[in-house]
Amino acid sequence: MTDNRGTVLVTGGSGYIGSWCVIGLLQQGYAVRTTVRDLRREGEVRSMVGRMVDPGNRLSVHALTLTSDDGWDAAAEGAEYVLHIASPLGVPPPKDPNDLIIPARDGAKRAIRAAIKAGAKRVVMTSSVAATSPDPKSPDGVSDETVWTVPDPRADPYAASKTIAERAAWELIATEGGATTLATVNPALVLGPVLGADFSDSVQVVQRLLSGKVPGLPRLGFNIVDVRDVADLHIRAMTDPAAAGQRFIAAGDFAWMADIAALLKARLGAEAAKVPTAKAPDFLIRLAALFDTDLRSVTPGLSRRRTFSSAKAQSVLGWKPRSMEETVLDCARSLIAAGAV
Repeated sequence: MTDNRGTVLVTGGSGYIGSWCVIGLLQQGYAVRTTVRDLRREGEVRSMVGRMVDPGNRLSVHALTLTSDDGWDAAAEGAEYVLHIASPLGVPPPKDPNDLIIPARDGAKRAIRAAIKAGAKRVVMTSSVAATSPDPKSPDGVSDETVWTVPDPRADPYAASKTIAERAAWELIATEGGATTLATVNPALVLGPVLGADFSDSVQVVQRLLSGKVPGLPRLGFNIVDVRDVADLHIRAMTDPAAAGQRFIAAGDFAWMADIAALLKARLGAEAAKVPTAKAPDFLIRLAALFDTDLRSVTPGLSRRRTFSSAKAQSVLGWKPRSMEETVLDCARSLIAAGAV
């Protein structure tokens, strides 16, 4: 297929969401430029993408970082759209919240300024439901795109980084955007198939269950969304005129950890032999979190059913998420195939 749909810059092409966005764009006929911190990862990106689509000569890889101006203008030149996906991850939480906040905020501003300079029509930025969450002490309920997290960098550096970066993006596009518009995609817990051994921290939910590395089943629940659907929403938000100036939550079914474990046990048989069945009381998880920084970041959500609505994405953009069952099982099977369990 030749390039007849224009050029898209995708930052963070070696990442979980970024690689699936590159695949989706190539499948739809776009030429794609993607970015990595180090060009030594170019082969890895091409290998992941090549498992799903033959890019031909429509994929190029550029080196740049969130914390330096170098390379941004060259990567964005001639791009009609920019998907800004690259952002630092928050597991385990850093000692200094600024290790997440500064690259997330400054990277978003660099991506938007490069897009404006290049004359791009639209930037779609990956945010998170961590930026659409009410006060942790508020009652359980349903959040939508009208909700903004009040950042508390010490309590939740990751949520602070996503909120501050998204706020900075909206402020910059309002003051300097001109003809370039912005949309954001705010995913819930992203699962689904992995393309290699390097995958998102979110996939640890399934990986830890399959590996038996969870001290029983904590009462933790999440809205789950498939990485392929997250990529689809980015591309819809990129081209639909109605998406300009809008936030879109990407969220599917809500499930407790016990629901995920039961699904794995029921459908994967012997391959799910290590998945625990016993429930872990909240106090036990809090005790384990004293020695496990990954667990520490999720303890505030114990026994909370705080959900996120994707009604806006579905009604405005015609987006439809896959079922929790398909997403979790495809995630698990791909982890097993990759030797990551």
